[in-house]
Amino acid sequence: MASTGNGAPASELLAAMGKAMSADAYRSLFDRLVAEHRTTGSDQGEEMLAYTKLNLARTVRNEKTVKLLPEVLEALKHAPAMNWLVLTEPWCGDSSQVAPVLHLMADAAPNVQYGLLLRDEHQGLMDRYLTNGTRSIPKLIAFDLQGKELFTWGPRPQDAQSIVLANKALPAEKQMPKEELYAKVHAWYAADKGLSIQRELLALLLH
Repeated sequence: MASTGNGAPASELLAAMGKAMSADAYRSLFDRLVAEHRTTGSDQGEEMLAYTKLNLARTVRNEKTVKLLPEVLEALKHAPAMNWLVLTEPWCGDSSQVAPVLHLMADAAPNVQYGLLLRDEHQGLMDRYLTNGTRSIPKLIAFDLQGKELFTWGPRPQDAQSIVLANKALPAEKQMPKEELYAKVHAWYAADKGLSIQRELLALLLH
């Protein structure tokens, strides 16, 4: 999903980018959390710990398997100078599918600076980028070197979002259970192999 709008002021975005973790630092945090049987945030329950461990496995798989499309590589090579700031959390399943693709794309763009912030440590910023009133992640905020917002994207590709919204639109008794919905969404990600993320970001870059 993509959107543009009145988000954070330039000074706030630039300050947030200054606090952001590099992709390598975020990945090291992820590895350390799983090794120590922890996750981020106040909820250290077994369900959240299991999600975090599973998400690291998904991240590793995506790092190894996602390939960038030639037209995406070409656009990234010529993209103007900008910052990509991603609000995320290691326990978030969508982030494990999306963030590796965004990192790969940013790595292929000489003029794109990439950083990540933990959503729950930056709720003021997150609340400027809600999706249907919710703090849905991952959320990519792209802005130029002066802090002017260029576009936002997230929390998931449009087709994956449609699965979630279609289920939500059903009467409560007909909605899929949470785990069944998650399984369906992650099966979609596995089949898509990061292509929809690339194509949606390419459209924003070329806009």
